[in-house]
Amino acid sequence: MDVRERIQTLRRDIATHDYHYHVLDAPQISDAQYDSLLRELRALEAEHPELVLPSSPTQRVAPRPLTTFDTVRHRVPMLSLANAFDRAELESFDRRAREIYAGQVQYVVELKIDGLAVAVRYEHGHLVQAATRGDGETGEDITANIRTIQSLPLTLRLPLTLEARGEAYLSRAAFAKLNEERAEQGLQVFASPRNAAAGSLRQLDAREAAKRNLDVVFYALAELGEVDAPPDSHKEALSLLAQAGLKVSPLRQTVDSIDEAFNLCLEYQARRHSLPYDIDGIVIKVNTFDAQRQLGATAKSPRWAIAYKFSAEQVVTRLLDIEITVGRTATLNPTAVLEPVAIAGTLVSRASLHNAEFIAGKDIRIGDFVYVAKAGEIIPEVLGPLVDRRTGAEKPFVYPANCPECGTSAVQRAGEVAWRCPNPACAALLRERIIHFVSRDAMDITGVGEALVANLLAHGLVRDAGDLYFLTSDSLLKLPRLQARSAAKVIVAIDKSRGNSLERLLTALGIPLVGTRAALTLAQGFGNLEQLVTARYEDLVAIPDIGDKMAASITEFFALPSTHTLLDKLKRAEVNFTYLAKLRFAGKLRFTGSRTGANLAGLTFVITGTLPGLSREEATALITAHGGTVSSSVSARTNYLLAGEKAGEKLTKALTLGVPVIGLSELQALLKS
Repeated sequence: MDVRERIQTLRRDIATHDYHYHVLDAPQISDAQYDSLLRELRALEAEHPELVLPSSPTQRVAPRPLTTFDTVRHRVPMLSLANAFDRAELESFDRRAREIYAGQVQYVVELKIDGLAVAVRYEHGHLVQAATRGDGETGEDITANIRTIQSLPLTLRLPLTLEARGEAYLSRAAFAKLNEERAEQGLQVFASPRNAAAGSLRQLDAREAAKRNLDVVFYALAELGEVDAPPDSHKEALSLLAQAGLKVSPLRQTVDSIDEAFNLCLEYQARRHSLPYDIDGIVIKVNTFDAQRQLGATAKSPRWAIAYKFSAEQVVTRLLDIEITVGRTATLNPTAVLEPVAIAGTLVSRASLHNAEFIAGKDIRIGDFVYVAKAGEIIPEVLGPLVDRRTGAEKPFVYPANCPECGTSAVQRAGEVAWRCPNPACAALLRERIIHFVSRDAMDITGVGEALVANLLAHGLVRDAGDLYFLTSDSLLKLPRLQARSAAKVIVAIDKSRGNSLERLLTALGIPLVGTRAALTLAQGFGNLEQLVTARYEDLVAIPDIGDKMAASITEFFALPSTHTLLDKLKRAEVNFTYLAKLRFAGKLRFTGSRTGANLAGLTFVITGTLPGLSREEATALITAHGGTVSSSVSARTNYLLAGEKAGEKLTKALTLGVPVIGLSELQALLKS
């Protein structure tokens, strides 16, 4: 056997043993024998570097750390699941499904492992890309880190082109070992396995991620290349993923009724603590793809799937105080200050008390021992007091009649339980709205955090988010403890945000009921802000996934005088009001609302380097608007590499693979073809 054949045999054998050990949990050889195979392969590849392939098991860990994560636009949006917390909500989900779909409804029941959602793509059986969920439309490229997961094959057992969706997680044993090691090193321990998994996949150095012993389980087939007999159902798709060598949920049981599904929910809620990993619920999915297509999806969630969330773990601790803060929508929000207590893997010292009606109805008093749980195992909340443990020293809480920030008398709208500050000039309200405006999912203005916003308001430099765009380095230097270098960076970040696409601006405006996904839907539907501002209620509800309440909220928001004042400032500041994916290229980007065609349909691009007059985000929007796809990694399936100045390794790889390299002029020619 020559060297090439021996290397191929070793790779094949090691991949087989990885599959049996990490996926099937049925090792065929000892650890010493496995290590011997791996050492032999490393030695042969060291002697013959020309035979090294990215899919080799020796190449799981990237040798050099990244400087940042690239952005990946998901070909198929990664939607979140709607939640159910009791049998009645499951029955309502079942009833809607049977009303819409005329055929027989069958469900697949799976474990909801608590980790970080990921999308993993293979081309002709080879791993080429992995990304986080992000906002559902775009995520971060974590290919280098996910390659370090031993249960994830670098080469599938079938030569398929596919994208699988899954959950990366840490087992309880791996989590305990990781925290033990961090404690010994004097490092801060992780609060929960989920936080540890998320932190591990966001390590810039894959060598650090490799030490974390992550695992991954797959729950969906998002895309599949041409095959002779494509699956017709979710159950068949999971079987195909398993045949390809991917780890899938150990529970994937088919049931014919929601009653059977609910019984499995109760069974696994009782068994959850005996499992080797954390689960926070059970996922129930309509089985056939035909039924899924007919049921469709809302702006946030598929209508053919739901997550049954387990009853929250409850603990008892003492309520030390109740603080009132003013939220972005002017609500006076009560927060419980607690004696710190561990719950669901996290140390909790503050929790939600919902509203005044909840506190009064439960007769919750300062000094009480209270039950605390995590709503959906995410948000800590007080459930109620332990009345029999009262000593008489507890004090009833009197809800404030005035805003704690500006002193204005609080008001309660008809039909609402929330109390609100009616003062549009309230410093707390202005602060929260600006903090939301600059946040990562909104205008993403780095360097403008809570402390700086509070400082700007206190010194009268801003009154709303629009004033940010009229700040100068000189005005910022009037603030205490702000250095010239920091001030310059803030101005650059603010200036950069002027070119954000419309969906970011709509998110930043904080329209009640409009989140990031609805903002994207509105941006795509109207193209520019002027058309949305003048849209009638009837125009809004005609947009898919924009319901009655959201439409009413949008029309009310744009009728407010304060909204018009803000938009006037943003327009004078030349903040972009257009959905960038509708821009046309004519030597440079022009802000127009014209619709685009499908000139680039079926073509995959990779972008590298600095493009003259065009950001990477704008180039991506331009390509996808014309039907193309943008990937973050070069492969044999890449049609074009769009290269600018300072192009790096991607250019080298493209030239090696024979991928055509183009510039902006060639892209313009493609758009005109």
